[in-house]
Amino acid sequence: MDNIAGSKSSLSWAVQISVVLLVALWIFPTLGLLISSFRTADQISNSGWWSSLTTQVKQNPAIRVAGVEVEQDGVFVIEGRLFTAANVVIEAWGNNANRPQEFAPGDVADLGDGVTLTVAEDGAYRLASPVSLGDGRLPRVFTTAATPPEFTLGNYENMLFNPANIEGMAKAFFNTLTVTIPATIIPILVAAFAAYALAWMDFPGRALLIAAIVGLLVVPLQLALIPLLKFHNQIGIGKGYLGVWLAHTGFGLPLAIYLLRNYMVGLPRDIIENAKVDGATDFQIFTKIILPLSFPALASFAIFQFLWTWNDLLVAMVFLIDSSGETTVMTKQIIELLGTRGGNWEILATAAFVSIAVPLVVFFAMQKYLVRGLLAGSVK
Repeated sequence: MDNIAGSKSSLSWAVQISVVLLVALWIFPTLGLLISSFRTADQISNSGWWSSLTTQVKQNPAIRVAGVEVEQDGVFVIEGRLFTAANVVIEAWGNNANRPQEFAPGDVADLGDGVTLTVAEDGAYRLASPVSLGDGRLPRVFTTAATPPEFTLGNYENMLFNPANIEGMAKAFFNTLTVTIPATIIPILVAAFAAYALAWMDFPGRALLIAAIVGLLVVPLQLALIPLLKFHNQIGIGKGYLGVWLAHTGFGLPLAIYLLRNYMVGLPRDIIENAKVDGATDFQIFTKIILPLSFPALASFAIFQFLWTWNDLLVAMVFLIDSSGETTVMTKQIIELLGTRGGNWEILATAAFVSIAVPLVVFFAMQKYLVRGLLAGSVK
């Protein structure tokens, strides 16, 4: 019998595989973001992060020879390098799109009329002609090169030490803290009182109120953004920190009340009844008994709310409209760093990884309370 107490379920392997897959779904994007933050813009645009750990052999776009013409012993010579990177190794090259691998490194290609071209393994080239090339069109070079793994700290130096970015990112960091900390504390305070009332106090309509809170869990916040913004504008808090604090509080309360109420219901009834017999009021029971015992549930919701508000862009864009940038949060600042064309992917990867550093610290510091809070009330 598979369901005998103490025996191992036959489906335990499926659970383990599911856990591994879920962990992989979270780890791989984060790992890719971390690796991309150490790559240059050209590397990000030409290959995926998973290929950055091995040597890549690929055909590069055509590069036109350029340089200053110098006369050497009656021969006009133009010398230069095809690549700025010193670790690129050319395996084959050509000067014709139909034959991009015609020559090996060091071979001399005859371009006609006595003009010769040679390309070395490291990308150095030499174009020689018996007559001056003048302003004529110089040949193109097609290369097949091997590029070993290369990483740089330039992205982080640009993000953290560039004077043009320091002020904006530092201000956005403190603006995000200004939004996140109150938007995490306020819902916890309100939800804790409401959860205690719904768990241990009898009053008319309590069951209907619990059902309404459960129903609010499935309501998309996008439906409430415009009506809530209009209401905030009418009372004068639509474009400031107070408005965004109240918005996050309203959107986070249903989950907070539901989570805390389920935890508080599972607390021993004898403790509450003994406290009432001793003459303790509901407020005293709540502050001296319920809150200390409910710390795992409070911490688990704090993690959810902190991560949500820290990574939020939609609510901040709606309730923190400020053309001067005084209330710009990190998610908005990262978008502005991308530029008008949105092509600076190395900046995006670096800034995004910098922005998730604080949530990672908060999560790992409080993860043990997350599991205890989520499983609260599941076993009686």
